[in-house]
Amino acid sequence: MALPDVIIVLAAAFATALAALWWLSTAAGRPAAAPPGIDDMSLLFEDGELIHGSDSALTRFALAPGHHQWEDIREALLSRFPEFPRTARHGATGKLTLTAEDGDSPSELRITWRDALCWLHLPQTRAAEEITQETFQKLAALRRASETSPNPAWQTNAAGRIIWHNRAYGALKRKAPADPECGGAALFSTPSPEHPNRVCLRCGDGDKPDWYALTTTTEDNVQVYHATCINAVVAAEEAQRNFVQTLAKTFAHLSIGLAIFDRNGQLALFNPALVDLTALPAPFLSARPTMVSFFDQLRESRRMPEPKNYKNWRQEIAEVIAAATDGRYQETWSLENGQTYSIRGRPHPDGATAFLIEDITAEVTLTRNFRAELEQSQSLLDKLEDGFAVFSASGVLTFCNAAYRDQWKQDPDKSFAEITINDAIRVWQKMSAANPLWPDVAEFVMGRGDRAGWNMPVAPLHGAALTCEISAIASGATLLRFRPTPVGTARPDRSAMPSACDRRQPSN
Repeated sequence: MALPDVIIVLAAAFATALAALWWLSTAAGRPAAAPPGIDDMSLLFEDGELIHGSDSALTRFALAPGHHQWEDIREALLSRFPEFPRTARHGATGKLTLTAEDGDSPSELRITWRDALCWLHLPQTRAAEEITQETFQKLAALRRASETSPNPAWQTNAAGRIIWHNRAYGALKRKAPADPECGGAALFSTPSPEHPNRVCLRCGDGDKPDWYALTTTTEDNVQVYHATCINAVVAAEEAQRNFVQTLAKTFAHLSIGLAIFDRNGQLALFNPALVDLTALPAPFLSARPTMVSFFDQLRESRRMPEPKNYKNWRQEIAEVIAAATDGRYQETWSLENGQTYSIRGRPHPDGATAFLIEDITAEVTLTRNFRAELEQSQSLLDKLEDGFAVFSASGVLTFCNAAYRDQWKQDPDKSFAEITINDAIRVWQKMSAANPLWPDVAEFVMGRGDRAGWNMPVAPLHGAALTCEISAIASGATLLRFRPTPVGTARPDRSAMPSACDRRQPSN
């Protein structure tokens, strides 16, 4: 190789070595690369809609491209960057840098725009670069859980302004009327004092409202809200109220007083008849008194028997309530004013108890008068010397006087079983001479339709001769009257009694 060629080769090698040394020294002076998966938080918007974002930004603010708008990130950052623009910048190329009011990271916000595109960039600090990949995975899992939840969730700062919400809340917000200045539960109406944890979604005119159960938790001066749709519960409660109103209208026309106590022992339903029968004021009943207060007030108004021992009054009321709960309570109260009440206690579903109060004064009075008339009639018939016996349409002995019991030694009141016409005929045959007309008597008693009365002679084995008069009376019953044969009438021969039905004699 010629000397000039050797010189050229050595010069090229020397130049290459110098270039390598320069590159190595330059690389040593550059900072190390960020860990895998760690980058600055960046978001890209087009016409105010999120179309792209870095993993760290999407995880930090729980955002998803295509589902969130500029307003969503503004609500999350407005508390730290009060000058955050209300809308995404657009038009000619420009940039804007904002500084956070607090010292938390990120402390700087850069906004760059060109035409319809707007970039939002939050530079990471060294402290943020130390976040591990495991932490990002956990944050991503939390973001997926919150975004896929069917229940709206959101957070507000100490000033009541929304700083974060999930996808379900954003969907509801797009349906509801726009109200960008609202804070807290912006989408919902103010809870009523009756249901402090129940809110209604503000819908358009004519739309059916949606009801939600609201749960609020405070963490690090941040209010965390969770709303659960309870339309089914509200519909069930409304149906129950309508059903109760229907029952109330139905019970309003009953003459029986009705008092229904719920599982807590408070009066839940009553009708106007209860007010009339108990003389308890309607305001007292409307205040939902307990069972003990209800019965105590009845005692005060003298609408129940006065207890003999007031010390045992509470125990007696407890026994009444326990018996009504088991469906065993049924009593008749005789009041001082002469009225009589029938009280019944019955259990109802879901632990409720119902008391029925009925005025039976008229029935009791009628029964007493009827019983007195029966006793008077019985006493009158017992004074007669003729024996009377009444058989029902089915042939059962239902009534007889003292003379009949003395003559034939039969008493239906002392018999364990019913005495039928056949049972009576066997006694008559045993205690009198043979008579072929006894079967005709049984046929008459069991007969139907129009029946003509008749009589026949009877010859007792002991005592004077008798005449048996058979007559049809009301309700298909039959009256048999055994009266002594008039003086001067020949005593029938016990060995030769009539033997044919044509020997019957019409009754006088």
